[in-house]
Amino acid sequence: MRLTVDGTELDTSPQPGQVLRTLLREHGVTAVKKGCDAGDCGACSVLLDGVPVHSCITPAHRLEGRTVTTAAGLGTPEDPHPVQRAFAEAPGFQCGFCTAGYVVTASALDDDQLADRHRALKGNVCRCTGYRAIEDALDGVRNTACASAGDAVGTSVAAPAAMRIVTGQEEYTLDVRRTEALLHLAVLGSPHAHARVTAIDTSAAEALPGVHAVLTHRDDPGVLFSTGRHESRLDDPDDTRVFDTVLRFRGQRVAAVVADSVRTAEQACALLRVEYEVLPSVHDVDAARLPGAPLLHGDKTTEEHRIADPGRNVVAALHGGTGDLEAALAASAATVEGTWSTGRVSHAALETHATRGSLDRDGRLVLRTATQVPFLVRDEVAHVFGLDPSRVRVVAKRVGGGFGGKQEMLTEDLVTLAVLRTGRAVQYEFSRRDEFTIAPTRHPMRVRVRLGADASGRLTAMHVDQTMDTGAYGNHGVGVMFHSVSESVAVYRCPVKRVDAESVYTNNLPSGAFRGYGLGQVVFAIESAMDELARRLGLDPLEFRRRNVVVPGDPLVVTGPDEQDDLRWEGSYGLDQCIDLVEDALSAPLPEVPAMDGPPLDDAAVDGTGDWAFGTGVALAAIATMPPRGHHAHASVEATEDGRYRIGVGTAEFGNGTTTVHTQLVATALGTTPDRVDVHQSDTDAARYDTGAFGSAGVVVAGKALYAAALDLHDQMTARALTIAAARTPRSAVGPLGPAVAVLPDGVRIGDELVGHAELLAEGPLVAHGSHDGTPRSLAFTVHGARVAVHRPTGEVRVLHSVQAVDAGTVLNPEQLRGQVEGGAAQAIGSTLYEEVVLDAEGRVTTDAFRSYRVPKISDVPRTEVRFAVTSDPLGPLGAKSMSEAPYNPVAPAVANAVRDAVGVRPYRLPMTRDRVWAMLQDAAADAAVDATTTDATDAGGA
Repeated sequence: MRLTVDGTELDTSPQPGQVLRTLLREHGVTAVKKGCDAGDCGACSVLLDGVPVHSCITPAHRLEGRTVTTAAGLGTPEDPHPVQRAFAEAPGFQCGFCTAGYVVTASALDDDQLADRHRALKGNVCRCTGYRAIEDALDGVRNTACASAGDAVGTSVAAPAAMRIVTGQEEYTLDVRRTEALLHLAVLGSPHAHARVTAIDTSAAEALPGVHAVLTHRDDPGVLFSTGRHESRLDDPDDTRVFDTVLRFRGQRVAAVVADSVRTAEQACALLRVEYEVLPSVHDVDAARLPGAPLLHGDKTTEEHRIADPGRNVVAALHGGTGDLEAALAASAATVEGTWSTGRVSHAALETHATRGSLDRDGRLVLRTATQVPFLVRDEVAHVFGLDPSRVRVVAKRVGGGFGGKQEMLTEDLVTLAVLRTGRAVQYEFSRRDEFTIAPTRHPMRVRVRLGADASGRLTAMHVDQTMDTGAYGNHGVGVMFHSVSESVAVYRCPVKRVDAESVYTNNLPSGAFRGYGLGQVVFAIESAMDELARRLGLDPLEFRRRNVVVPGDPLVVTGPDEQDDLRWEGSYGLDQCIDLVEDALSAPLPEVPAMDGPPLDDAAVDGTGDWAFGTGVALAAIATMPPRGHHAHASVEATEDGRYRIGVGTAEFGNGTTTVHTQLVATALGTTPDRVDVHQSDTDAARYDTGAFGSAGVVVAGKALYAAALDLHDQMTARALTIAAARTPRSAVGPLGPAVAVLPDGVRIGDELVGHAELLAEGPLVAHGSHDGTPRSLAFTVHGARVAVHRPTGEVRVLHSVQAVDAGTVLNPEQLRGQVEGGAAQAIGSTLYEEVVLDAEGRVTTDAFRSYRVPKISDVPRTEVRFAVTSDPLGPLGAKSMSEAPYNPVAPAVANAVRDAVGVRPYRLPMTRDRVWAMLQDAAADAAVDATTTDATDAGGA
């Protein structure tokens, strides 16, 4: 069969049932990505004879004589298509994994389709941007700018990879072609929620041609570990094996096959014969803690495995407080009490988890993997398999979205085992179904809140009782629990506080790290309760918060004073500004609301007489600028002979924008422009060490290390230039040289003399190093406001106005920061209104595809208005704070408070889907009718 791909004729023979996406990638066309393989996300979109199609559902055998154009065929970084240039300049991407599909689709839209873009682009999904930047790209709006030498900070500099991303040439995890044969791995998952493997017959699978190995519990290295990764491996319980004989959730690995192809490996998995002893399972956190409940890790101990109470299925617990809670509540002028619950949320990063492993010429294990934490993966792989860390190299190219989901070790251990067993290169790639059924989700939580206040509107008592489902394994089950009740509680001044929190094992899908790291769930409950208490006191919700938020000098109290002694105010406080900025935005006329599917917002609705009800809500949140107990980064900056600078840093880029900011920091310190800075990153060979890109630490930890290195290099260059100039013309080094000495793009200028890069390097290499240990930490603040419309007949909630004010310190890159806030807000709107990973009573995931798990599309989320507080944090690089996780946390309660304002009924459960809101309204109406009947009967009896 012959077809033309990006202008080149291709002669090929498709496999039976093969689709265009896999055919193209087999031939090295990597601009097409795997996002879903079901026609749901558009990451694989190409032009087929000029018409956009999803290549993952296009049969390859139908392509005889056809013309296929990918993003790489539309244009090149040097000569991009106009749409590609627009996407680069907007910039209409963050991680960029969806972008190649977007640009080819957008390139084929006519004016009418662009005008109806919400319908024309319904087949394309972006998880990162919140879509405003994509719409700007479609409208030709340029938001990026070039920086002058030494003045990059504060400018909306474009990402270094922008043109490669929009032309499909940026490399992601599996985008490097191999010259050697590559084996593939497939996994047999458990059909039971709780079972013991009693026998496995692998003979039929091993006999299948093309199979190189079958891996079972007999190949397990015998070391317990956690898939969750932190700076200290002691932060997480050791409760996981590469292969275990006890299976604790549906889909858990039973065995794996290594074969010549994925097809063969999957066929071999079907030939495995496994005998199970089915064990009782438990799927509710309350039932799991009762006497006699099935114990998931009852064979483990608190001391050795760091599990709080294995005999009650409790992974971690916190019980403590200050003051007499019940007395304080009893003495309060007003109190509220409620229990709020949140569901499981999938990270839904478009690039699935994947690892390719091999042995290099020296026999060193090399893992190319989609991870946020290359060094932590390296160290844990070495620990589990008894390897010296120097014999393991982990490389993460650009990662297609993370959101905490790639702070796990889900594929690397299995690939390591396969490589060590076979001595061959092996690849393991999650399917989209795997992402929904075996990859960890956000922790579901149930949070009971009790609040009290005096008549003046001052908090008198706060009680947070939180229970979370960590699922079958405790990865992040400790850290998320403690963090969830940290800043969410500490942000308010209150003389009496109590926290009761437990993280509980169940036979459900494991939970893990997710944007906000537990704060979003608890903030939803606390901020909802705060809103209700303000109503009872007759106070404006924002004014009530002003009276009770912490201010500089206040202790940050959760269960007692001095708990977080490395958190510092340091004069950087913008929460008051954020409250004012949101109040100002909400007082303005409602922005123009884009057309959406569903019932129209007719004129009658505006005055409250129609089917729509309107409401306004606010919420706030605080978050530490980096994780506790240390977060380390070492970085280097080197001057090169061609007048450029090469930086080495361990942190990963997955749309968080750290790479862009790193180039800006280095360029500013060295008096050059960001385009002269080359980045070697997310490779354990690139730096001495880096804890990783999580907890929003990429800028405030790795960035600070890089800036220190750049300043050191600046001093080295200046000193060497002075020495060279003094030897060349001694008089030039005489006199007040301070103001006359400057590092410039072409070298170091001393007075009127220039010492160029080549002359500087003739004296030897110029390399500088910097480091940061992640302490002390600062606080970042966000306040969100929402105006919504609720359609009473159907329960539909539309967000008409979304505004967020953020205290991010010095804004290093305004457009990039705006994009992080918009993306976080959009993701939060998704988990507030649409998204939920649903499990049945036996722990089976029923939402295992994008079409049943609703990630917001371009028509589902409004533009979020972003406002910046003006602060400068001395603990961050050039005054900056982190702002990747923070925007997510206050959105759900702001929207829920707006719904309460609109319909007079308080939502207690996320997501607020149409059916739930409709049922909530029906229940409220029924209760009102009962109350009215009771009142009438009482009145009649009294008469």
